[in-house]
Amino acid sequence: MLVKGIATDKLALGFFGFAYYAENKDSLKLVPIDDGIAENGAGAILPSLTTIKDASYQPLSRPIFIYVNKSEAERKEVQQFVHYYVATGLKLIEEVGYIRLPDEAYKLAQARFDQRTPGSLFAGAGSKVGVTVTSLLAGK
Repeated sequence: MLVKGIATDKLALGFFGFAYYAENKDSLKLVPIDDGIAENGAGAILPSLTTIKDASYQPLSRPIFIYVNKSEAERKEVQQFVHYYVATGLKLIEEVGYIRLPDEAYKLAQARFDQRTPGSLFAGAGSKVGVTVTSLLAGK
């Protein structure tokens, strides 16, 4: 509905995932954003597979997380589900139009779960331009 509303109103502006744009690129136009960091000199940046992967198109791109209650993570079936989710999700990400993270990010995320490390990585530094999920998971 959002795509249809935007595509049929020349004055409309909308915000949604890149996958929706990719599916409807013939009827939509991208709007670049300026990251506001003068020293990088990039100016306004359009979303693309490259700019989303390298974290230069932020803060409007974001990863999708799974959050598991720490006490529930001790249940065998929850552990099996999380392992299944991470392994199977890798195969389905691009099929549904999302952008795959580097393999290292999935390995680090699985290790974080296996170690039962709580908390969000994006509480602070994660929303900054150029900060990648992999670097956050690696503690860099």
